Amino acid sequence: MTDWNQISAHIRAHTGQACQPGAIQEVGGGCINRAFVLRDGKGSWFVKLNAAERLDMFQAEAAGLEALAAAEAFRVPIPLGAGLAGDQAFLVLEHLPFGQPGRGGGAEAGRQLAHLHRHGQTHFGWNRDNFIGSTPQANGEDRDWVRFWQTRRLGPQLDLALTQGFGGRLQDRGWRLVEECPALIEHAPLSSLLHGDLWSGNMAFDAKGQPVLFDPAVYYGDREADLAMTELFGGFGPDFQAAYREAWPLAPGYQHRRDLYNLYHILNHLNLFGAGYLSQALGMIERLLAVWH
Repeated sequence: MTDWNQISAHIRAHTGQACQPGAIQEVGGGCINRAFVLRDGKGSWFVKLNAAERLDMFQAEAAGLEALAAAEAFRVPIPLGAGLAGDQAFLVLEHLPFGQPGRGGGAEAGRQLAHLHRHGQTHFGWNRDNFIGSTPQANGEDRDWVRFWQTRRLGPQLDLALTQGFGGRLQDRGWRLVEECPALIEHAPLSSLLHGDLWSGNMAFDAKGQPVLFDPAVYYGDREADLAMTELFGGFGPDFQAAYREAWPLAPGYQHRRDLYNLYHILNHLNLFGAGYLSQALGMIERLLAVWH
């Protein structure tokens, strides 16, 4: 049972604005959380709910949004914090009504992504672990990008797949691919601040037509990992891709690294949603191995 009075008290404590729970409207929140818009006549807030043991997931999301906001590249919903209300964990965000992209909105989003990626660090990873969807994502810092991708991204997804019964060829060929990562990546990228889960469902446009990012899985990594995901499920047009490349051209070999980076997300979908993604994961692994053999 959700204690909306407790959530309203949390909003009052963080904004100094009186908040009495009035209209509470459930809205689409994806396949992991329930989502609501809370209105009291003076303001509105976006509230995510999940089981109490998911509080860490909401805290990590809030920290990721704060990191994106600090980069001043994209507009993001400002987090008002996470907590517990009854038997539910909650995350309160600024409510941003969405609209249609303004003229040139796709190109502007591409330029803003390049600007975001200019924010770097001396290492890869982040100062805390977080989640990709509902899957734990390890972000232990490392100065070696290839090793980071092997030990913090592909390796953990393969280990998780094994616990869920996906052994055999996926494990044999998958770990072979992990060993081949140095040859496949074949460059030394700068460390860039990444959204981390940049499919089209995690970007929209506000009421003024400006791009908005949300639902991040933030870390510092190869900027091509973000760009690769924009090509995985579609939704980012050629104007977006061209504007990004004009702002910051890509190094040779991107097409192979794109598939290697997107494999992480397909393995995660396999672990989250089941065997429907197995053939796609195996196909990607075999194509990548064939590049070098």
